[in-house]
Amino acid sequence: MALFDADANLEARARNALARAENPAIDDARALARGAARLLADLGVSAIPEFTLPCGRRADLAGLGRKGEVVIAEIKSGLADFRADAKYPDYFAWCDRFYFVVSQRFPASILPDACGLVIADPFGGAVVRESPVHPLPPARRKALTLRFARCAAERALRGL
Repeated sequence: MALFDADANLEARARNALARAENPAIDDARALARGAARLLADLGVSAIPEFTLPCGRRADLAGLGRKGEVVIAEIKSGLADFRADAKYPDYFAWCDRFYFVVSQRFPASILPDACGLVIADPFGGAVVRESPVHPLPPARRKALTLRFARCAAERALRGL
């Protein structure tokens, strides 16, 4: 099983490198997620990647702040990625704050003003535009917090 996972990982890296070489307008989404997660950690938000919400959508990064606030960050690796993906409004009902995460070369002016904006690279990021705060109802916050905790614990257990 470990050999298969290593082969799949190598294949994914090769495809990603090829995509960047053939189309320099595409950024490495994993690198952007890494930088955004580091930024969120610096801001006191613990984040996990690929978090499945109760609605079935999967957030690129979901975070939980010190006071229980829920943050979702949607990674956009290029203009085509943004144009092809109209699901981001579905996330608003599941977080207190929502951010787009893009690289410095992304045309950020096309992103909706109603969303926060993070410019990231593999090593960190910066909040360029704060997200409006839309507090979650208490019952939804509790359910999401429990789901987040269970997901993080299950992933930690798999890593042992």
